[in-house]
Amino acid sequence: MARPRLVNSNTGSKGRITLGGSYANRIMLVETHGNEIILRLARVSPKGGAWLHENQKAMVSVRRGLQQAKARKFVKKGLDLAAAAEGTRQLSG
Repeated sequence: MARPRLVNSNTGSKGRITLGGSYANRIMLVETHGNEIILRLARVSPKGGAWLHENQKAMVSVRRGLQQAKARKFVKKGLDLAAAAEGTRQLSG
């Protein structure tokens, strides 16, 4: 594990610390433990899309579809939209 890098930094009049350009416009989780503050980089998913990350069967299906699309394996004809809609309903729960 890499050794933590320690940097001295003073807070401004509003309690702010500058982290540097590599952290600009990033989402951070802020944890406080007594006198310690821990910052962690984070990613946020829209609430409406969270179901996909919570449904392993749906996630596997989406990843398979993305792999097929990358390999240019497309359905040529005979697409049954009603069956596709039913499959989507089953995956979402």
